[in-house]
Amino acid sequence: MKLLSLRIALAVAAALAGSAADWAAYRGPNHDGTSSERIATSWPVSGPKVLWKVPSQAGFSSFAVGDERCFVQELREVDGAVQESLVARSAKDGKELWVRGLGTMKTGDGGDDGAGGNKGGDGPRSSPAVAGKLVYTVSAKLVVRAFDVASGKEAWKRDLVKEHAGRNISWQNAQSPVVEDGRLFVAGGGPGESLLALDAKTGATLWKIGDEKMTHATAVPAKIHGVRQIVWFVQSGLVSTDPASGRELWKFAFPYKVSTAASPVVSGDIVYCSAGYGVGAAAARITKADGNWTATEIYRFAGNKPLANHWSTPVLKDGHLYGMFQFKEYGSGPVKAVDIATGAVKWEKGGFGPGHVVLTRSGVLALDDDGELVLFEAQPGAYKELARAKVLEGKCWTTPVVSGGRVFARSTKEAVCLEVTPR
Repeated sequence: MKLLSLRIALAVAAALAGSAADWAAYRGPNHDGTSSERIATSWPVSGPKVLWKVPSQAGFSSFAVGDERCFVQELREVDGAVQESLVARSAKDGKELWVRGLGTMKTGDGGDDGAGGNKGGDGPRSSPAVAGKLVYTVSAKLVVRAFDVASGKEAWKRDLVKEHAGRNISWQNAQSPVVEDGRLFVAGGGPGESLLALDAKTGATLWKIGDEKMTHATAVPAKIHGVRQIVWFVQSGLVSTDPASGRELWKFAFPYKVSTAASPVVSGDIVYCSAGYGVGAAAARITKADGNWTATEIYRFAGNKPLANHWSTPVLKDGHLYGMFQFKEYGSGPVKAVDIATGAVKWEKGGFGPGHVVLTRSGVLALDDDGELVLFEAQPGAYKELARAKVLEGKCWTTPVVSGGRVFARSTKEAVCLEVTPR
C-alpha cells in the first residue's frame, strides 16, 4: 500500500511538473499571462543564473515553449532574402534546431534599439503557439502556417488576404494564434469572414463570421457564466463568440484610434479593455438571462491617464490588475495596481516603460523596456519589490516566459534563458 501511494504521489508530481514546464502560447497556457509555477524571490547581485544567451534579431515576438523546444519569430536571411522567420531552439541549451521563412514584411519604420527610442523597430510582432506536434504562426502579412515541431516541415498554410479577402492593418499583423480544443482562432478576414476558426490539424475553415476590422490585439479564450467563449478586441470594441459555432454572444462598443494592441482581461463577469492614443480604458459587466447576453458599461476613462495600456496587457489576481499602465512613457512609465471593478488605482511605481508582465505564484514578473527583469508582490496595499536584475541589451517590448523553473526573455538584439528555480 505504501509503495502504491508513493507511485501515485510521484505520478502526480510528474504530471504537475510537466504541465508547469510548458508555456505553449502567447501569454501562457491559460492565455492570461499567468503561470502556476513558483520562482526564486531572491536573486544574486549579478542576477539569476544565465543558462544560455544567443543573438536574436529584431521584432517583439515572445517565446512559445513546449516539449523542451522553444520557438520565436525573428528577422532572418532565408533563401537569399531577409524575412520574418520561425526559429526553433533547444530549450535546454539554446542550440538552433531549424529555421523556416515566413515571407518578407514591411520594414524601414524602425528607430534606435534602446529603450529611449520611440519607433517600433523592424521585425515580427506576433508570437508562435505550440499544440501537440505542431507549431503555429501568423505572419505580418496574415499568412497562417503550421509546422512539425521536430522537423520544421510545413503541415499546412492559409493566406487570409488571398483566401478570405483579408484586410491588414498599419504596422501589419501583431496578433498571435490562439489554439484551443483543436481550433485555431484568428482575425483579419474581409466582410462576412473577419473572424475565423481553422482546424488546427488541417487548416480547413471551421467557421467564419462578421464584418469587423482587426486590431493588433490577440483574442482571449475565457469562461463567463460557465460558458467558454472567445473574446475578440476589434476596431468596433469587444466581440464574444462561441468557439464551436462562431455564433456571436455579446458586443461592447469601445473606440479605436491608430492601434489597439493590449488584449482584454476577464475577471468573472467583468471584462476590462484599454488602448493608447488618448482612447483610455473601460470595463463591462456581462450578464446572461433567458439565453440572451448583455454587456453593460461599469466605467470608462478617456485619455492616457489614469488608465491606458499601449500594448502591455495587465495580469489579474484577486480582483486587481497589475501591469504597465502608460502611453509612450519610454523608460519611465509606471506599473500600477488597479481595482478591476472600479478602475481605482491603488498604487503606482515609475521607471518601467512599456514592457510586459506575467503573474507567477511568487509575484508579478516584469520585463521593462530597457532589459531589466523585476519581481514584485501582487498585492494592492503598496508596491513591494522582491528582486531586480539587468538581463538583456536592446529594446524589450516582449513578454517574458516562465517555463520549468526558467525565464525565457528577448530583446531586439538577444535572447536569454535564466534559471529561477526556488531554493
